[in-house]
Amino acid sequence: MKKFTAKEDTNLKDFTNSTYPQGSFAFLSLLKKGDIRVNGVKRRSNCAVSAGDEITYYTTAAQENKPSHTVVYADENILVADKFAGVSSEALFCELYEKYGCLPVHRLDRNTCGLIVLAKTAAAQNLLENAFKQRAVEKIYMCLVANKFKNNKDVLTAYLKKNADEGTVRVYSGPAEGRVRIITEYEVIEKHGDYALVRVTLHTGKTHQIRAHLAHIGCPVLGDAKYGNFALNKKYNLSRQILVAYRLSFNLSDGLSYLNGKTFTSNFFPHV
Repeated sequence: MKKFTAKEDTNLKDFTNSTYPQGSFAFLSLLKKGDIRVNGVKRRSNCAVSAGDEITYYTTAAQENKPSHTVVYADENILVADKFAGVSSEALFCELYEKYGCLPVHRLDRNTCGLIVLAKTAAAQNLLENAFKQRAVEKIYMCLVANKFKNNKDVLTAYLKKNADEGTVRVYSGPAEGRVRIITEYEVIEKHGDYALVRVTLHTGKTHQIRAHLAHIGCPVLGDAKYGNFALNKKYNLSRQILVAYRLSFNLSDGLSYLNGKTFTSNFFPHV
């Protein structure tokens, strides 16, 4: 059994997704059995949740032990986790704060798996957040995408605009008000007919940047439900983007410079 208190108005599904990874994995099963209670009342469907509500999950031991991540590296200052696809960053933050007192630094999309860095102290959090903003952290992604490349490698520049109401972004070739500049570097590693294995290096880090930018050039990530090629997704029976935050390395100063020269690699690798 796990018990949480809502901090803001939301709904049961979104609260679960952003708070309790194991409850998110088992959400439909828990609802069906009436094993989620809001203020002591059994819920069998999604419902509104208000700030201050108490949500209790009567998860089994097996459900509670289903992993949301593995730990790739940890010391007194940082923790590098390998996040499973289907786990929101926010839920992972809650879990790792409860276990280790970890603090968030950056995030990954829910359906992107791979490496995510957390801080163990407020001082380390500040240093790491600044390092990500200053591009002192190299992030390498691996993904499977539609194979319609004109060039096998390139450094792409475009302009991204968020649509907060829809939870999406749109990429444009030119600048305009409300658009931010994005730079995405890619290299095709292998070609497999209508899809390719691609390595991506982010030179800017904006919402959905890789997914939207590659879709903008006609090479969307396989499995992507928002920006993808739906015929390819159906062909390969994919419902989550095949995108892995695969490698991290640091160029840090001050109290975290001992991490320089270390490279962390995810245990996940793109496949269909």
